[in-house]
Amino acid sequence: MLAVAGLGACSSKPPGPQEAAKTLAAALASGSFADVEFTDGSGDAASATEARTAAFEGLDPLEPKVRSTATESPKDDPDTATATLAFTWDVDDTDDDWTYTTTAHLTRDADDESVWRVAWTPALLAPDLMAGEKLTSTRVRAERANVLGAGGAVIVEPRPVLHLGVDKTRTDATGQDTAARWLAAGLGLDADEYAAKVAAAGPKAFVEAITVRQGDPAYDIPRLTTAPGATAVPDQLPLAPTRQFARPILGSVGPATAEIVEKSKGAVAAGDLAGLSGLQRQFDAQLRGVPGITIEAVPADGVAKRQLFTKEPVAGTPLATTLDPALQQAAEGILAGVGPASAIVALRPSTGDVLAAASGPGGEGQSTATLGQFAPGSTFKVATTLALLRSGLTPDSTVSCPATTTVDGRAFQNFPGYPTDKLGDVPLRTAFANSCNTAFIGARDQADQNALIDAAGSLGLVPDANLGFAAFLGAVPADSDGTDHAASMIGQGRILASPLGMASVAASVAAGHTVTPHLVTPAEDTSGSDGPSPSATDEGSVSPTASPRPAVPLTASEAQTLQGLMRAVVTEGGATFLQDVPAPEVAAKTGTAQFGEDGNLQNHVWMIAVHGDLAVAVFVDVGDYGSTTAGPLLEQFLRAAG
Repeated sequence: MLAVAGLGACSSKPPGPQEAAKTLAAALASGSFADVEFTDGSGDAASATEARTAAFEGLDPLEPKVRSTATESPKDDPDTATATLAFTWDVDDTDDDWTYTTTAHLTRDADDESVWRVAWTPALLAPDLMAGEKLTSTRVRAERANVLGAGGAVIVEPRPVLHLGVDKTRTDATGQDTAARWLAAGLGLDADEYAAKVAAAGPKAFVEAITVRQGDPAYDIPRLTTAPGATAVPDQLPLAPTRQFARPILGSVGPATAEIVEKSKGAVAAGDLAGLSGLQRQFDAQLRGVPGITIEAVPADGVAKRQLFTKEPVAGTPLATTLDPALQQAAEGILAGVGPASAIVALRPSTGDVLAAASGPGGEGQSTATLGQFAPGSTFKVATTLALLRSGLTPDSTVSCPATTTVDGRAFQNFPGYPTDKLGDVPLRTAFANSCNTAFIGARDQADQNALIDAAGSLGLVPDANLGFAAFLGAVPADSDGTDHAASMIGQGRILASPLGMASVAASVAAGHTVTPHLVTPAEDTSGSDGPSPSATDEGSVSPTASPRPAVPLTASEAQTLQGLMRAVVTEGGATFLQDVPAPEVAAKTGTAQFGEDGNLQNHVWMIAVHGDLAVAVFVDVGDYGSTTAGPLLEQFLRAAG
């Protein structure tokens, strides 16, 4: 009797349906029903997997998360239970998910009370889903936002375009080949390659050759579409006012590439428009918005569709930039005829706003204005002079300006045609105004490389600036001595700067404090990028300091002295041609930097200037001198800017 009582005390109740419900939830999420026990006649693992695949394939690549939230058995029938299954579909990259519940009916196995069996029904997959119904999703593209300029001016907006290509439904195979070769010849494309592409496409395909702006005079659309099948399909694309307008900075928009689609993790689908380069790519997430989605249950005959979920698209958020459309187009017009790589950058010193950042056609699509890395030549003497001022010199201090000076066996000279009456012992003001190389090299012991690094940083030339867009400002090597340090004193050797960086130098002088360029204002609630990092420095080209140096502020007094020295360049030095530019008075600095091999030396040419609340840098990759090549371009721009 005691033994029987003991056995009775150790016995336990058979397991409840909770674990079976959890197993079912996992199977509904994964599609693998191997661990699920089904009631006789309702189905099996294979049929359940097949039914789930057929019902959900229209939602690919979406997959649900499923969990069992409640399991209940009636008191009068403990061998049956109902389980509530909560589905969550992450339909986009917002927090708004598609959620619903379904109900499963479970029964304890009559032969093995530890087993609970599920009655299979399509309604386990979605509310009231019937046999033969499938879930489908329809994606609704969001309206891509515009890119704005200064004062909210619209820069990039939908503009009419034409897709030129071959419509294979409008002609036979022979005509398709003829049309492809006709278009290719008129557009300068490889005829064999394009004809093969047309031939390989489906029988009803439109095979695009090129997209052009409507009204572009470079394309004779009526002539190009003469051949049967050659077609121009009208459309709209986000475009700037002109093909050239800040293109290296703004980038382009087009059909999303396979790589973009893959990296977006579902946010971008094949056929969507996406930013392909520049700011359009960097801020694509902000600009493209969030697509809408509608999910329906569709019967086999496709007639009586049931809408299960819908979400309206959310338009993108405009990207605000500081570009002034009139100044940008003026700069691009001035550079249009310049053969070598070139740039004009204009900043507003009071705010740091980048008003224009134009790169000439010689740069072949690269952003010479913001990413170019060139020796700044004598424009860097603004930084060198700041270092000398900090060592105790004044504009009236006497410096020696011989025709030639030698450092460790290397001879340095002034530029050809340097005025002979400005040689000898002269005030620092005169040496600066006339850009005497030998005077600055002769003062090298009063400004070591660290002093140059600090002075350059005070004027905005820092190597690792992250401005929120792809940009390089400048870099001064830390390990220079001897002839390399001598060359650094006149902005050559291994010193690098971009036109944006040298415009920042001029802006800092004008503002009386260090100016950091400002071009874009991302929306507050967006990460701003699923594209490349905006960092664009090439640290391998210089040897910057091992760790970030403490910033040395530019003082108002230092800036005022530099303003006076730059004004002297216009009143008595190498930029007297700027004296008649309408007020306010112009202050400037010329720059020429030699590069290349001995016997084949060429010149980078520069000018920087301050004109009221405008700071400008002009650069031409190959020219004569700053005053003769860059100078006329600068004057044109200042007059255009008014």
